[in-house]
Amino acid sequence: MTEPGLYRSRTYAPLRPWQVRGRRFPSAGFLRRGLDPDEARFLDRVADDLAAAHDELYQSREEASRVKDALRRWQTE
Repeated sequence: MTEPGLYRSRTYAPLRPWQVRGRRFPSAGFLRRGLDPDEARFLDRVADDLAAAHDELYQSREEASRVKDALRRWQTE
């Protein structure tokens, strides 16, 4: 859900965990190899949070579907 006053176009697609994990950044800096460790840890946390949110969303949609089906069956009886 978007915040009040925040505009998003119809083509806006939320980030997926694999997009965060697959993101590449420039190296840590002069005479250093690899990524900045703080940046890498942050990206791991963001990806983990996104994965958890997607799992919860999937579970809630499944539960809503089960409730709707049960309600339909009850209404037809």
